[in-house]
This record gives sequence, structure tokens and C-alpha cells, in this order.
Amino acid sequence: MNTSFSWIKDYVPSLDCTAQEYMDAMTLSGTKCEGYKAFDANLDKIIVGKINKIEKHPDADKLIVCQVQIDENGTEVQIVTGAPNVKEGDKIPVVLDGGRVDGTHAKGAQEGGIKIKKGKLRGVESVGMMCSIEELGSDTNMYPDAAADGIYILSDNPDYKDAPVGSDAVELLGLHDVVFEYEVTSNRVDCFAMTGIAREVAATFDKELKLPDVKETGNDEDVNDYIKVSVEDSKLCPRYTARVVKDIKLAPSPEWLKRRLASVGIRPINNLVDITNFVMEEYGQPMHAYDLDTIGGKEIIVKTAKNGEKFVTLDGQEHELDDTMLMISDAEKSIGIAGIMGGENTMITDDVKTMLFEAATFDGTNIRLTGKKLGMRTDAQAKFEKGLDPENAIAAMNRACQLVEELGAGTVVGGVVDIYPVKREGVTIPFNADKINALLGTDIDEETQVKYLRKLDLDVDLANKEIHVPTFRQDLLRPCDIAEEVARFYGYDKIPMTLPKGAATSGGYSLKKIVENKALDAAVAYGFDEGMTFSFESPKVYDKLLLSENSPLRESIRISNPLGEDYSAMRRSAVGGMLTSLAINYNKRNKDVRLCEMANVYIPKALPLTERPEERMLLTMGMYGEGDFYTLKGIVDGIIGETGLNGKTVYKADCDTEFLHPGRRANVYYSDKKLAYVGELHPQVQKNYEIGERVYIAVIDISTVLELLEAEPQVRYEGIAKFPASTRDISLVMKDVILAGDVEEAIRKNGSSYLKNVELFDVYVDSKLGLGQKSLAYKLTFMASDRTLTDEEVNKSMDKIIAALEDMGVSLRK
Repeated sequence: MNTSFSWIKDYVPSLDCTAQEYMDAMTLSGTKCEGYKAFDANLDKIIVGKINKIEKHPDADKLIVCQVQIDENGTEVQIVTGAPNVKEGDKIPVVLDGGRVDGTHAKGAQEGGIKIKKGKLRGVESVGMMCSIEELGSDTNMYPDAAADGIYILSDNPDYKDAPVGSDAVELLGLHDVVFEYEVTSNRVDCFAMTGIAREVAATFDKELKLPDVKETGNDEDVNDYIKVSVEDSKLCPRYTARVVKDIKLAPSPEWLKRRLASVGIRPINNLVDITNFVMEEYGQPMHAYDLDTIGGKEIIVKTAKNGEKFVTLDGQEHELDDTMLMISDAEKSIGIAGIMGGENTMITDDVKTMLFEAATFDGTNIRLTGKKLGMRTDAQAKFEKGLDPENAIAAMNRACQLVEELGAGTVVGGVVDIYPVKREGVTIPFNADKINALLGTDIDEETQVKYLRKLDLDVDLANKEIHVPTFRQDLLRPCDIAEEVARFYGYDKIPMTLPKGAATSGGYSLKKIVENKALDAAVAYGFDEGMTFSFESPKVYDKLLLSENSPLRESIRISNPLGEDYSAMRRSAVGGMLTSLAINYNKRNKDVRLCEMANVYIPKALPLTERPEERMLLTMGMYGEGDFYTLKGIVDGIIGETGLNGKTVYKADCDTEFLHPGRRANVYYSDKKLAYVGELHPQVQKNYEIGERVYIAVIDISTVLELLEAEPQVRYEGIAKFPASTRDISLVMKDVILAGDVEEAIRKNGSSYLKNVELFDVYVDSKLGLGQKSLAYKLTFMASDRTLTDEEVNKSMDKIIAALEDMGVSLRK
């Protein structure tokens, strides 16, 4: 959104500040000003001159020597020029000796403009220079009467021909002006209009706001005798207004109107077009004009298009429509794409006699989608997309008709067609000055708060402690919005810094995150580097991992729109990604690689999906090089202990994980719950991934760790024992198929409450023990907290342990 300083001062006439002060104040009050440009920044000492005499240059065929009058006293200067379009008697802009012109369009352009000095051209003295419109920092789009290649002849324009010689040419052309550029957020629809920005300016600088005084216009006729309007979809078109203007007289707009439009980058065309553009900028309400004589059946129907319908817009482009696009139609055909562009078939030409003015409100989302489908983008569309206020439509319509009569562009027919089935009402918000202060941390009295709010045209009802918000402020919905309005006009910089009040809460990680961090930190401490792989993978991984056809790991969720077959399934295991990473490291000749990943796996409750799948967090570890099965087993025990589980893990050979070596794999249990598995990679899988060394894999189910932690009683700390411990060494013989973990579990279970520690200190295998036999030696520690244990008490516990072991087929070694 752009506004010119002069245009804003039409509504806030007492505004008196510099451009920089304006930009700073507006930004601080919430209407962010991105920057500004002064039209006269590079212009100096440029006056209206008159050519009194022209002679040929004595030494140059294409140059002429002009005697130019520069004041009303008849003072003349000599200027040499090559411009082909000047003649005696012309009034032209002249830059005097030492003055400056804009260098934006000149070769060798420089900041600050080009300084003009007295000199000689082919031996003839030249003082000053006559200016083209480009040298004044503008162009023929903004000044259509200016020559495209030559000096700007002011006297050819009726508005300038009587300008006094020697007067300020920059002021005459309206170039003593500044244009500001704003960043307006989409919720502030009212600020996409000059009147909306002016309201903010008046509130910011505490000045009086003078909006246009719109008066009723129209003759004694009835507009309904000229046109009939119907709206088939009131959701897509909440309001449609129309008026008729007859006896059209097309002509150039007055200079003030052309300058207003030019200042914000809109090219003046003629009085009718300029009026619609002016009102669109002033009220933020796009309008459109149709030639009434081209409207079939003198009827307007607002409805959606037909699929495949062809339509030619004002720019001559043909578009194919569909039934989601809202159209303006007559009784026979479509005549405009609602909110975007009118049709070629009803365009205003020089022969227009009677015109239909349209000001409507359309659904912003529908307008945006239509424009996107058609590849179109117009100024009107950009405003409609924001969601305009229906109450603004009739105000803009009446303003346009008033200008038509003031400029003598035609005769306005009495009455207005207004299709407005559901009137939009403003919201009512409770007002409590104390609560606003409590929210802002300020001490602003109620009177001052009310002053700020009323400056914004908010109706404050102090008797009922309510604020009635007008419909153009669609962003004000609740008390906190009102507090923001007070804050921005009070001044954010004036609000003191205060500490928050209320009960303080301490932040921290959840138990889940704490456990994950502890597990990862422990893995890193054991030499593992953390990696990250995709959560989706290729179904080909199942075959590489030797998974059977009925393996649960094959029951993965398929992605409906995958990037490709290699990324089409949500992973049930992170082992595939881990092995790929290990293979890459191996192929790059990296030795002793240890990788880990904390990763979710996705377990469907049913296929096809009927509900969200279960997500379980697993810590997957893979290694090759230094270390073996027992190394990784010790690491797994260490990590589990670091998570907070203080009991003992039990390893059992009931692991059936297919991608692990059948004789070198184990499940890890804790309190009879499977917690993890660990093992050496199956040789065939190792070959499939082209890894030339033994690979060891471990997977810890972090979700199960969390379940166990929540069920496990809190750890209680005890002081150092005051009484000595009693120890017993026990050497056992058993079949080698009996697991050491089962033996230790039996010892702990039968060792009474005095048994504090069980330590395996020797494993012995020899033919002397017998075929398939092994020997395990344990050190058992007994202790009581209140006395020294007697031999009898310790022996009683030992007898119970030995009896339990004998039931397992374990005997004392002789």
C-alpha cells in the first residue's frame, strides 16, 4: 500500500511533520512504514520559463539557440538545445545555472541528481537547461500530455498554460510530494484505503480527521427502470450495489485528480476511469463500469460460470472457466469475472452514452482461487482477496457518483440497486480499563484509553462498559485486541519493563525425553556416533534382511504419495537404515565404526489403516571392527542402567530375529519383560549389504524402558553398613545349555534378604568336566544392616540356594 503525503493531508489538513518523522511515528503506532520517496529529492532551481526567440545554431544543424524568459520582469537567459518540439511562445520547465535535475533516466545516472552548470555548446554560451518529463523524475505514464522525446511543453496543457513565468515548476506539476510505502497485514483490510491510513495518521499525531463529505446525488428517475439485478449465491456475493449514469461526457480528469492518481503510480486515462481508480484507492473498494447499452435484457445476474465456458476479458485474453468461478452475467452472456476483470463485450468506449456503476463485495477465498486458476492478478483482485467490508460498498458507490456530478462526467440516475440479504453487524467487546492495564503492565487512566479508542472511530459506551466495533475493523474481536490498540497509541516504548506475576513454574524435560537423552548420552560415551535415517524405506529391505513372508516386520504402512519406490513404506525397524549407514562407512574404508540412532518405528494396528499407528521409540546400535558380541552386551547393560533401571537384566537365547546369526543372538529381559535384543548380523545379511566384517546389532525398546520406570518403585538410598559382610564362594557344574542368567536368577531368588550381591568371577570349560559340561564360579555377599550375621544364618541361606540349583540340574563342583 502506497500513499502520498499530499493526499493524506487532504484528510488530516493540520498534519505538520517531516517525512522521516512521519515514517517513524507511523511505524511505532503499528502501521509499519517501509520507506518513502520524495519526488523532488533531486530537483532544485527549476522554474517556469517562456521561449521568446529561437535561432539556428551557427555551427550545428541539429541545435538551436533559445532566448528564455525566466521571470515576470523580462529577464532572459540563453539556452542551447537539440529538442525538436519547442517553438516560440512555449512555456517550459527550466533548470537554472547551479540547479539540479533527476538523473534516474539519464546515462551515467548518479545519486542526488545531475547538477547543471553554465557552459558552451559548439562555442555558443548556454545558461541552464530546458527539461523533459524524465529529467523531472517522472514519465509519460504519469504525465500523458508530456512529449515522449523532447521538452515538456507546459503551455500545451490547459491547466498549466497560465502559470506565471518564474514560478516554481516543481510545485506546478505536483512534484513537491512524498510517497510512503507500508507493509499492511491482511487482517487490517481498512488500511488498504487512503481513508483507513488517514484514520491511523490522525490517531497517531492526535489531529482532526476530515473524511470526504459525501452527499446524495441523482435526478428524479428510478434506477430500477434501467437495470434489474439478482444474486444467485449470496455466500460468494454478500452485497451487490449498482447505479446508473447517463449522458456520459468523457474528458480528461482535472489536474488534482490526475496528480492524486499519479502520486501512487496509477496512470490517468479519462474522467470515468480515473473516478473508479480514485475511489478504489480512497475507500479500498474496487468498482467497475459497464456500458449499459451492451448489457443484454438490461439485467445483471451474479452466478457461477459453466464448466468449459470461454470468456474474453478487457485485456483481450480468452479464458476457460469452470463452475467454481463467480461471474457477472446479463440475460444472455457473461460480462465480467467477479472481483477480477470485466469483459471485452461491455467495455467502456468513447461512444458510451449510459453507464452502469458496480460496487460489490465478493468472497475473498473464491476470488483468490479463481485468479490463481486463470493466472490473473489485478489491483481489484488483490483487495477483494482480503475480505472487504460490505458496509463500505454503498459509501464508495455514492462517493463515485458524487465525483461524476462534480466533474460533469454525466447525469446520475436517482436511487440505487442494493442486494444485501444479510447485514453485517459490528462486534461488541467488554471494556475494562483496569484489566487492560493489568495485561499491559501500565497505569493508563480510563479517560486516556477512551480517547485513543474514539480516535479510531470505536464507539465506547462507558455506561455499559462496552465497545461497539465498526464493521471495517474486522481484526478487533476480543478484549486483548482492545488492549493492543491502547498500547500502540500510548507507545510501546513507554511501557515499563516488569517481571511477570503469578505462580512460577519450572520448566524441564518430560520423563520420555530425559530417558532418551540419558540413553543417547550413554551410547555416545561408549564411542557411538549418533546418526539419523529416513523414517520411510523401500520394501526391498525386507528381502535383504531375510524376513520371512509372515514376519510382522513386513506389515508396514504404505505411503499414498511416495517420492519413489525406495521411500514408499514407513519403517517397522531402523536396522535397515543402520546397516546402510554402516555399509557406506565400510566402503569408505572407515575402521572401528559405531553408530546409534534414536528412532521411531510405526506399527499399524490394522491394515489398511483405520486409526493412527503405534509409534515406539527404539535405540538402534550397530558396530563393526573392534569389539564382539560380549562387548555390545556390556554396552547394552550399561545403557539400560543409565536410564534408571537398577535391577538386573537377563539374557535368553529365545531370540528369533531373522537377520541375526542363529547361534549368536539373545533377547534381553528385565522383570520378565522383553527390553532389547542383541546379536551378530547373519552372514547372508552381511553379504547383502556388502560389509566385509562381522557386524553386531543391538536394539533397546525405549518405550518399554519408560513402562518399567513408571512401574518400578523409587530408589531409596541407605547409609554405609556399620557391620561387616560375610562372603561365600560357590563353584558349580552344569550342562552348557543352562544359561548363566538363569543360574544367577535362581541364586538371587533363594538367597534371602541378606544376599546383597552376586558376582560371576570364573567360567571354566574342560574335557575333565565331561562332554557338554561347564563350570561357573560365583562370589556371594551377605549382610545385615542391624548386626553381624552368624555362620548359621549364612549357611541356612546357602543350603536353600544349593537346593534350588540342584532342582535345575546344577551341582557343586567337587
